[in-house]
Amino acid sequence: MTDHTIYAEPKDPALPVSGFALDLQHAALVVTDPQIDFLSPEGVSWPVFGDSIRDNDAVAHIGELFHAAKLAGITVAVSPHYFYPTDKQWRFGDPLEQFMSAAGMFGRQGAYTTDGFAGSGADFLPAYQHYIHDGQTVIASPHKIVGPESNDLVLQLRKRGVNQVILAGMAANLCVEGHMRELIEQGFEVAVVKDATAGARLPEGDGYLAALVNFRFLASAIWTTAQAVTLLKEGETRTPGIDNRQEINQ
Repeated sequence: MTDHTIYAEPKDPALPVSGFALDLQHAALVVTDPQIDFLSPEGVSWPVFGDSIRDNDAVAHIGELFHAAKLAGITVAVSPHYFYPTDKQWRFGDPLEQFMSAAGMFGRQGAYTTDGFAGSGADFLPAYQHYIHDGQTVIASPHKIVGPESNDLVLQLRKRGVNQVILAGMAANLCVEGHMRELIEQGFEVAVVKDATAGARLPEGDGYLAALVNFRFLASAIWTTAQAVTLLKEGETRTPGIDNRQEINQ
Protein backbone atom coordinates (compact mmCIF):
# COMPACT_ATOMS: atom_id res chain seq x y z
CA MET A 1 0.00 0.00 0.00
CA THR A 2 1.55 3.29 -1.10
CA ASP A 3 1.75 6.13 1.44
CA HIS A 4 0.46 9.05 -0.62
CA THR A 5 1.88 11.62 1.79
CA ILE A 6 5.24 11.03 0.10
CA TYR A 7 3.91 12.96 -2.90
CA ALA A 8 3.01 16.06 -0.88
CA GLU A 9 4.87 19.25 -1.67
CA PRO A 10 7.39 20.45 0.92
CA LYS A 11 5.92 22.77 3.54
CA ASP A 12 8.93 25.07 3.37
CA PRO A 13 10.33 24.86 -0.17
CA ALA A 14 13.79 26.28 -0.72
CA LEU A 15 13.31 27.15 -4.38
CA PRO A 16 11.47 30.31 -5.45
CA VAL A 17 8.37 30.32 -7.61
CA SER A 18 9.06 31.40 -11.19
CA GLY A 19 6.31 33.97 -11.65
CA PHE A 20 5.17 32.08 -14.77
CA ALA A 21 2.40 33.89 -16.66
CA LEU A 22 0.16 31.86 -18.96
CA ASP A 23 -0.35 33.57 -22.32
CA LEU A 24 -2.94 31.72 -24.38
CA GLN A 25 -1.75 33.43 -27.57
CA HIS A 26 1.54 31.55 -27.29
CA ALA A 27 0.61 28.43 -25.32
CA ALA A 28 0.01 24.83 -26.27
CA LEU A 29 -1.16 21.70 -24.51
CA VAL A 30 1.22 18.82 -25.20
CA VAL A 31 0.17 15.30 -24.19
CA THR A 32 2.72 12.52 -24.41
CA ASP A 33 1.68 8.96 -25.20
CA PRO A 34 -2.10 9.12 -24.62
CA GLN A 35 -2.21 5.52 -25.80
CA ILE A 36 -3.87 2.25 -24.85
CA ASP A 37 -0.63 0.50 -23.85
CA PHE A 38 -0.18 3.06 -21.07
CA LEU A 39 -3.63 4.19 -20.03
CA SER A 40 -5.92 1.19 -20.42
CA PRO A 41 -6.18 -1.91 -18.22
CA GLU A 42 -5.83 -3.75 -21.55
CA GLY A 43 -2.43 -2.18 -22.17
CA VAL A 44 0.77 -4.14 -21.72
CA SER A 45 2.23 -1.72 -19.15
CA TRP A 46 -0.86 -1.49 -16.93
CA PRO A 47 0.50 -3.92 -14.29
CA VAL A 48 3.27 -1.47 -13.39
CA PHE A 49 1.53 1.86 -14.11
CA GLY A 50 -2.09 1.09 -13.25
CA ASP A 51 -2.00 1.87 -9.53
CA SER A 52 -0.44 5.29 -10.09
CA ILE A 53 -2.84 6.05 -12.94
CA ARG A 54 -5.80 5.21 -10.71
CA ASP A 55 -4.47 7.12 -7.71
CA ASN A 56 -4.00 10.28 -9.77
CA ASP A 57 -7.21 9.75 -11.76
CA ALA A 58 -4.90 10.48 -14.67
CA VAL A 59 -7.19 9.20 -17.44
CA ALA A 60 -9.98 11.58 -16.46
CA HIS A 61 -7.62 14.46 -15.84
CA ILE A 62 -5.97 14.17 -19.25
CA GLY A 63 -9.45 14.21 -20.79
CA GLU A 64 -10.30 17.37 -18.84
CA LEU A 65 -7.17 19.05 -20.18
CA PHE A 66 -8.01 18.12 -23.77
CA HIS A 67 -11.52 19.54 -23.30
CA ALA A 68 -10.38 22.78 -21.66
CA ALA A 69 -7.61 23.37 -24.21
CA LYS A 70 -10.03 22.91 -27.10
CA LEU A 71 -12.46 25.38 -25.53
CA ALA A 72 -9.63 27.85 -24.98
CA GLY A 73 -8.61 27.56 -28.63
CA ILE A 74 -4.93 26.92 -27.97
CA THR A 75 -2.68 24.60 -29.95
CA VAL A 76 -3.06 20.98 -28.87
CA ALA A 77 -0.36 18.46 -29.74
CA VAL A 78 0.24 14.82 -28.95
CA SER A 79 3.66 13.21 -29.05
CA PRO A 80 3.05 9.48 -29.55
CA HIS A 81 5.33 6.50 -29.13
CA TYR A 82 5.41 4.03 -32.04
CA PHE A 83 7.73 1.18 -32.95
CA TYR A 84 7.95 -0.33 -36.42
CA PRO A 85 9.26 -3.79 -37.36
CA THR A 86 12.57 -2.30 -38.52
CA ASP A 87 13.16 -1.00 -34.99
CA LYS A 88 13.76 -4.59 -33.98
CA GLN A 89 17.10 -4.24 -35.78
CA TRP A 90 18.46 -1.99 -33.03
CA ARG A 91 21.60 -3.59 -31.61
CA PHE A 92 21.33 -2.32 -28.06
CA GLY A 93 18.81 -0.74 -25.71
CA ASP A 94 18.37 0.45 -22.14
CA PRO A 95 16.17 -1.47 -19.66
CA LEU A 96 13.05 0.46 -20.68
CA GLU A 97 13.66 -0.23 -24.36
CA GLN A 98 14.22 -3.89 -23.61
CA PHE A 99 10.92 -4.05 -21.73
CA MET A 100 8.97 -2.30 -24.49
CA SER A 101 10.47 -4.48 -27.18
CA ALA A 102 9.75 -7.71 -25.31
CA ALA A 103 6.17 -6.63 -24.56
CA GLY A 104 5.48 -5.40 -28.10
CA MET A 105 4.56 -2.04 -26.62
CA PHE A 106 3.36 0.59 -29.11
CA GLY A 107 3.95 -1.82 -31.97
CA ARG A 108 2.89 -0.84 -35.48
CA GLN A 109 3.01 -2.98 -38.60
CA GLY A 110 4.87 -0.31 -40.53
CA ALA A 111 5.45 3.39 -40.97
CA TYR A 112 3.18 3.64 -44.02
CA THR A 113 0.25 1.50 -42.97
CA THR A 114 -2.44 1.68 -40.33
CA ASP A 115 -3.30 -2.00 -40.70
CA GLY A 116 -3.90 -3.43 -37.25
CA PHE A 117 -3.59 -0.02 -35.62
CA ALA A 118 -7.20 0.62 -34.51
CA GLY A 119 -7.74 -0.74 -31.04
CA SER A 120 -4.14 -1.89 -30.67
CA GLY A 121 -1.88 -0.87 -27.82
CA ALA A 122 -0.39 1.82 -30.05
CA ASP A 123 -3.79 3.42 -30.69
CA PHE A 124 -5.00 6.45 -28.78
CA LEU A 125 -7.25 5.84 -25.82
CA PRO A 126 -10.84 5.79 -27.17
CA ALA A 127 -11.92 8.49 -24.70
CA TYR A 128 -9.52 10.95 -26.36
CA GLN A 129 -9.95 10.09 -30.01
CA HIS A 130 -12.61 12.72 -30.76
CA TYR A 131 -10.17 15.39 -29.55
CA ILE A 132 -7.13 13.98 -31.34
CA HIS A 133 -8.90 13.23 -34.64
CA ASP A 134 -10.71 16.57 -34.95
CA GLY A 135 -8.48 17.77 -37.78
CA GLN A 136 -6.93 20.47 -35.57
CA THR A 137 -4.74 18.50 -33.18
CA VAL A 138 -1.08 18.15 -34.07
CA ILE A 139 -0.07 14.50 -34.10
CA ALA A 140 3.69 14.66 -34.03
CA SER A 141 5.85 12.02 -35.60
CA PRO A 142 6.79 9.31 -33.10
CA HIS A 143 9.44 9.73 -30.47
CA LYS A 144 11.49 6.61 -29.85
CA ILE A 145 12.97 6.77 -26.34
CA VAL A 146 11.59 9.42 -23.95
CA GLY A 147 12.19 12.86 -25.46
CA PRO A 148 11.06 14.77 -28.55
CA GLU A 149 14.57 15.07 -29.99
CA SER A 150 13.76 12.49 -32.68
CA ASN A 151 10.36 13.81 -33.71
CA ASP A 152 8.88 17.02 -35.14
CA LEU A 153 7.12 18.31 -32.02
CA VAL A 154 9.38 21.33 -31.53
CA LEU A 155 9.10 22.27 -35.21
CA GLN A 156 5.30 22.04 -35.05
CA LEU A 157 5.18 24.26 -31.95
CA ARG A 158 7.63 26.84 -33.32
CA LYS A 159 5.69 27.11 -36.59
CA ARG A 160 2.62 28.04 -34.54
CA GLY A 161 4.38 30.70 -32.48
CA VAL A 162 4.22 28.64 -29.30
CA ASN A 163 6.70 29.36 -26.51
CA GLN A 164 4.78 27.99 -23.52
CA VAL A 165 3.79 24.36 -23.02
CA ILE A 166 1.26 22.85 -20.64
CA LEU A 167 2.59 19.31 -20.35
CA ALA A 168 0.77 16.11 -19.37
CA GLY A 169 0.52 12.46 -20.35
CA MET A 170 2.60 9.36 -19.79
CA ALA A 171 4.87 8.46 -18.19
CA ALA A 172 5.93 10.84 -15.45
CA ASN A 173 9.66 10.18 -15.06
CA LEU A 174 10.09 8.92 -18.62
CA CYS A 175 8.41 10.63 -21.58
CA VAL A 176 6.87 13.51 -19.62
CA GLU A 177 10.14 14.36 -17.92
CA GLY A 178 12.09 13.75 -21.12
CA HIS A 179 9.83 16.15 -23.00
CA MET A 180 10.00 18.71 -20.21
CA ARG A 181 13.79 18.71 -20.21
CA GLU A 182 14.17 19.03 -23.98
CA LEU A 183 11.48 21.69 -24.30
CA ILE A 184 13.18 23.73 -21.60
CA GLU A 185 16.50 23.34 -23.38
CA GLN A 186 14.77 24.56 -26.56
CA GLY A 187 13.63 27.75 -24.83
CA PHE A 188 10.03 26.92 -23.91
CA GLU A 189 8.43 27.65 -20.56
CA VAL A 190 6.89 24.41 -19.32
CA ALA A 191 4.05 23.98 -16.83
CA VAL A 192 3.56 20.35 -15.80
CA VAL A 193 0.13 19.10 -14.73
CA LYS A 194 1.12 16.68 -12.00
CA ASP A 195 -2.12 14.74 -11.58
CA ALA A 196 -2.48 14.24 -15.34
CA THR A 197 0.44 11.83 -15.41
CA ALA A 198 1.57 8.74 -13.50
CA GLY A 199 4.62 6.58 -13.00
CA ALA A 200 5.64 2.96 -12.69
CA ARG A 201 6.01 1.36 -9.28
CA LEU A 202 8.78 -1.21 -9.36
CA PRO A 203 11.46 -2.54 -7.03
CA GLU A 204 13.78 -0.07 -8.78
CA GLY A 205 11.70 2.81 -7.40
CA ASP A 206 8.55 4.91 -7.67
CA GLY A 207 8.69 6.63 -11.04
CA TYR A 208 6.04 9.19 -10.12
CA LEU A 209 7.88 10.34 -7.01
CA ALA A 210 11.13 10.57 -8.97
CA ALA A 211 9.42 12.78 -11.53
CA LEU A 212 7.85 15.09 -8.95
CA VAL A 213 11.27 15.85 -7.50
CA ASN A 214 12.63 16.86 -10.89
CA PHE A 215 9.48 18.79 -11.86
CA ARG A 216 9.98 20.92 -8.74
CA PHE A 217 13.52 21.78 -9.78
CA LEU A 218 12.93 22.44 -13.48
CA ALA A 219 9.34 23.23 -14.45
CA SER A 220 8.21 26.83 -14.71
CA ALA A 221 5.02 25.79 -12.91
CA ILE A 222 3.46 22.66 -11.47
CA TRP A 223 -0.32 22.60 -11.45
CA THR A 224 -3.14 20.26 -10.68
CA THR A 225 -5.66 19.67 -13.44
CA ALA A 226 -8.19 21.86 -11.63
CA GLN A 227 -5.70 24.75 -11.57
CA ALA A 228 -4.78 24.28 -15.23
CA VAL A 229 -8.42 24.20 -16.31
CA THR A 230 -9.16 27.35 -14.31
CA LEU A 231 -6.25 29.19 -15.89
CA LEU A 232 -7.29 28.08 -19.37
CA LYS A 233 -10.76 29.44 -18.71
CA GLU A 234 -9.43 32.73 -17.40
CA GLY A 235 -7.11 33.32 -20.32
CA GLU A 236 -3.91 35.31 -20.09
CA THR A 237 -3.09 35.75 -16.42
CA ARG A 238 -0.37 35.65 -13.87
CA THR A 239 -0.53 32.99 -11.21
CA PRO A 240 -0.23 34.75 -7.83
CA GLY A 241 -1.37 32.64 -4.93
CA ILE A 242 -0.78 29.37 -6.80
CA ASP A 243 2.36 27.81 -5.41
CA ASN A 244 4.00 25.82 -8.19
CA ARG A 245 4.36 22.98 -5.69
CA GLN A 246 0.80 22.90 -4.31
CA GLU A 247 -0.21 19.51 -2.95
CA ILE A 248 -2.50 17.20 -4.90
CA ASN A 249 -5.72 16.34 -3.10
CA GLN A 250 -5.62 12.58 -3.22
